[in-house]
Amino acid sequence: MTRIARPGQAFFVAAAIVPLTLAVRLVLVDFQSMDYRAFVAQWYDFIKANGGFPALRYEFANYNVPYLYLLAILTYLPVPTLIGVKVISILFDLLLAFYTYKLVALKYPRGWVPFLAAVTVSLLPTVVTNGAMWGQCDSIYAAFGVGAVYYAVRSRPWLACVFFGLALAFKLQIVFLFPLLLILVLLRKVPWPGLLVVPGVVLLLDGPALLVGANPAQLLSVYVDQAGEYTRLTLNAPNVYQFLTVTNSADMIRNAGVLFTGTLVLIVILGVVASQMALTIPRVVLLATVFAILVPFFLPATHERYFYLADALSVIVAFYFPRRLWPVPLLVQFASFFSYTPFLFGRAGVDLKWLALAMLAALVLVGRELVLQTRRPLTPTGD
Repeated sequence: MTRIARPGQAFFVAAAIVPLTLAVRLVLVDFQSMDYRAFVAQWYDFIKANGGFPALRYEFANYNVPYLYLLAILTYLPVPTLIGVKVISILFDLLLAFYTYKLVALKYPRGWVPFLAAVTVSLLPTVVTNGAMWGQCDSIYAAFGVGAVYYAVRSRPWLACVFFGLALAFKLQIVFLFPLLLILVLLRKVPWPGLLVVPGVVLLLDGPALLVGANPAQLLSVYVDQAGEYTRLTLNAPNVYQFLTVTNSADMIRNAGVLFTGTLVLIVILGVVASQMALTIPRVVLLATVFAILVPFFLPATHERYFYLADALSVIVAFYFPRRLWPVPLLVQFASFFSYTPFLFGRAGVDLKWLALAMLAALVLVGRELVLQTRRPLTPTGD
């Protein structure tokens, strides 16, 4: 049985990571991105002008209400708007580092390796700039997503489903990991009623907004509206659509892209189930990473930030398979961060086609490892 790091050791790790994380981010918090000025700051102003939480009865934002709850809380605190918004994301940066530590500690229960993994994730350029500089909140769903993977491999399936639900309540992009959840159900690692927990958590978190008079139809359709908001094949994402120059029939290609992505995901699911591969901890981590890269790489209308979950998981999987997958986090971070640069610095540092090639190389490496794992008998170390 794998021994887990002692609580005292975990406390020491947290005490070390927190000041380091905050120090790096402190120099970035004054930066105001275009997205912050055009969206989040205006949502905050609307909530404050309309009485705080009662403002949630109106339709004024295209995010689901749990994030708006956090903005509403800020309106009651003597905190500058920009600082408060970024503190929310930074707190979840820390939670993401915590679950990175917990997940890697399952393989390395002694020593400093889990600490190194947590620090690495917390200091990734995309993780640092996403919240502390850009004012985005992708760390929220990613932290809950990595937490869901941790609880799944710790044989706590109901809590894993709760965390999947929490992630979905904040961001639709957690669906990139839903194929993993389906595999866990099909291989009886998660009871199928657990699937009902995921939307149940989302509906439960809608409750406060409903109590102040929000429109139920609007709450239930927020992700449908988001999905139909963008018509371009790619929105600066380092994915396969960087290789296409399309002036006509974009709708047809987009629909074909969705179908193709779904088919690829189904092939992976069926391949894993048919192989009867034992779902060891390393293999579950590998599957999570495969889906976190594969889905946004082939899915149309994808933003550059949709690889945020892959950013974190690529580091974790490299600690689980260091000999063969050490290049994966380097490739993913190179592709992901340089796709941020047009928004953060006003210009692209690297051609997006090169970034897409780097992400494709990362996908090939994790895909190859998955194929090897489906053919490999279980070893004493579980990988």
